[in-house]
Amino acid sequence: MMTDSSLLNSELDLQQQEELYQQLLLQTLGQINSESPDSKVIRPEPGMCVKTFSESNKEKVFINVCQSNSVPPPPELSREKLVELLQSDDPSGFRVPMSLGEPHTEIDNSSQGCTAYDVVINQDFFQKCQKDPLFQQFVILVSVEGLENKYNLELSREWKVLKNRKFLGSVSEQNIRTKSRPVIEELQPPYVPPLPEFTIIVEPPAGEPEYLIAEIKLPGVGSSRSLVLDVGEDRLVLTAQPSLFHLDIFHPFLVDQENSVAQYNSSTQTLWTVMMSTVGLPQIV
Repeated sequence: MMTDSSLLNSELDLQQQEELYQQLLLQTLGQINSESPDSKVIRPEPGMCVKTFSESNKEKVFINVCQSNSVPPPPELSREKLVELLQSDDPSGFRVPMSLGEPHTEIDNSSQGCTAYDVVINQDFFQKCQKDPLFQQFVILVSVEGLENKYNLELSREWKVLKNRKFLGSVSEQNIRTKSRPVIEELQPPYVPPLPEFTIIVEPPAGEPEYLIAEIKLPGVGSSRSLVLDVGEDRLVLTAQPSLFHLDIFHPFLVDQENSVAQYNSSTQTLWTVMMSTVGLPQIV
């Protein structure tokens, strides 16, 4: 990738600062864990991605239903009992333990911004839901209601399970309780660097794309030496050290990594990344 080497290599003093920061962070996390033995940090596994809409503005919302055996399972529930539960006057009386993550901004296949939420349930219960469409619809309903209650949302009940995608974005760690509770868990994730303001421009806007241009605002970043940029075939990852910003998005078209270029303007504190689309390029046999 033809990228300014200053974007990919930090100065020695910045590396030392980052190492010191990581050491202090690990020490702090160790103190928190010793003071709060009832919780731990986990990295869930992707499960299924559900697309729905916000009723207020009709914007796309994606729910990443993840799985982990660190989340306790719900009480045993047969299919017959589930049918009775759904037909009862109070189906919400049955609680599914789950971790509800914070919202994160992503880019969908139409190059439009959207919001995604990560929901983690017990791995064995997730597999049970995958084998029975009724259980699958039930866990999606419980996830939707949990997010609505926590974030004061109103989501559409006309959802769709994406066939070829298990997760939108990147899997993040979550902090969960180690003691089982028969309620929806509201769990606080560890500190995550803020998402910078960014825009993805497709050129030309109509027809086959030739270039993808990413404009990323990085207020407070005085030099490109503190930036680490990685342009993948379908992904862009940017970190402003030490933990000032973090961006991890999938772009809508495949790009030629070797012919991507980046330039940081320190006066406007804006990073421009130009990526050549592989659509329409001749194939080398």
